[in-house]
Amino acid sequence: MADQEMADDFEQLVDLIAGTEDIKSVLDGLTGFAAATMTRATGVPIECAVTLHRRKRTATIGGSSGRAVVLDRIEQTLGDGPCVEALEGGVPVLLGDVSSDRRWPEYRSALAAADVAGALGIPMKLDDDAGAVLDFFAPVSGLFTEQAVSEGIRCAEVAGKALRLAVRIVSADQRAEHLKAAMDTRTVIDLACGIIMAQNKCSKEAAFDLLRHASNTRNQKLNDLAQTLVDRFSGPGSGAAYFDD
Repeated sequence: MADQEMADDFEQLVDLIAGTEDIKSVLDGLTGFAAATMTRATGVPIECAVTLHRRKRTATIGGSSGRAVVLDRIEQTLGDGPCVEALEGGVPVLLGDVSSDRRWPEYRSALAAADVAGALGIPMKLDDDAGAVLDFFAPVSGLFTEQAVSEGIRCAEVAGKALRLAVRIVSADQRAEHLKAAMDTRTVIDLACGIIMAQNKCSKEAAFDLLRHASNTRNQKLNDLAQTLVDRFSGPGSGAAYFDD
């Protein structure tokens, strides 16, 4: 039954990823999913934030509420708390009751001021040099029982898979955009060179040298100059256009 629930949850997150256009929306949706999962497990509304650690830098990157994001960022600023320890140790860290636990006094004060009575940090493995933590916040102490922590670990496992998938999709999209931009740049430069070749009856190499020389002389980017030439050539009266560096 647990395996089927995990499969259903992962399918829900995949649908979330497929329906969004940016990683921030995915992360906010992911923390919303995690908060809803823990709310079902405890019977009380739970908030959640997600913290990313990559290349020795840590940042809060999403949350189910603005307050969850603020509380998580306070912890990162202090460098002390259950989420920080979970990230460093790779195991869940529980702050069951802010009024009785003696660890992390400054952070406990911030939680108490926000009417948060308990917190739970559960790590997620992303890749060799990156990790993340789900940081849960409860309004009542004692909610994060052994069963609730187990449910949080299961949630983090599913969320980690979805986050890795989202990062890969975004990375692939960015590579595709960069490739398209490079191809578009190459195309307009080739078109400009073709125009110069026709006008000056020269080779492609000579045409490119003329274009590059004009770019340096005018202090204008090569691609921008090429686009200007192509636009001028294809505009009204284009038959009379002539390239002069």
